[in-house]
Amino acid sequence: MSRQQGAGTLMPIGGAEEKVRNREVLRRFTEVCGADSARIVIIPTASRLDSTGPRYEEVFLDMGVAAARSLPIETRADCQQDEYLHALDEADGVFMTGGNQLRLSTTLGGTPFAKRLLERHGEGMHVAGTSAGAAILAEHMIAFGDEGSTPRCDMVTLAPGLGLTHGFIIDQHFRQRDRLGRLLTALSYNPSFVGIGLDEDTSAVIDGQRLEVCGTGAITVVDTHEISFSSMDSSQQHDPICVTDVRLHVLISGSSYDLETRQARPPRT
Repeated sequence: MSRQQGAGTLMPIGGAEEKVRNREVLRRFTEVCGADSARIVIIPTASRLDSTGPRYEEVFLDMGVAAARSLPIETRADCQQDEYLHALDEADGVFMTGGNQLRLSTTLGGTPFAKRLLERHGEGMHVAGTSAGAAILAEHMIAFGDEGSTPRCDMVTLAPGLGLTHGFIIDQHFRQRDRLGRLLTALSYNPSFVGIGLDEDTSAVIDGQRLEVCGTGAITVVDTHEISFSSMDSSQQHDPICVTDVRLHVLISGSSYDLETRQARPPRT
């Protein structure tokens, strides 16, 4: 099954990535963007903390990139500023911070900035997002939902994402916040999608049709392509959902998943 995606690499991150000692995930992003020649733009819009953008500037510069600039985008009017659009044109990579994904989507969605971001990714600019910044990368975004392992009819609310990739639903803080149920619920609405559940300090490095795991946790890949039954259409509010023949893979660093063939591969030994 083909996945439409731009020429740039995508790196959704499960949140709480290590910023001080073992910066494996952030280091991988800087390497993808060009290492010491990388020019990285930071979008802290999801966060309401004024310190978030400057903190990531400091972290990336400490890792030796050529430039790291945070854009203080707070309103939809900000998304029309030529200065910020030009910053995207000059960037090798964009990093979207955590916070509230609805704040991201309601501020960026449908604006000239979001459109330019899509265009630049199609031209080869790399994009990473952590926590809320990961959720919004795909076409369909989990806006919010309940914790728990059993899917229920009313467990999750979906909203439009940025659409940098199609065919995925991404969830974050996955093992730490027990989110298997809400990802299964989201996938039950349309079994054509592949679910990616990201543990903290863990990233899916998506390059073309290949997904590779990077970080200290795991990624849970949920494939509902061959499900034989779902009770979603007949379930009442709060009811558990019956779903059969779901394929699930738990992948650690060095593992990979082929998005075309839907085959998982363990780390090389």
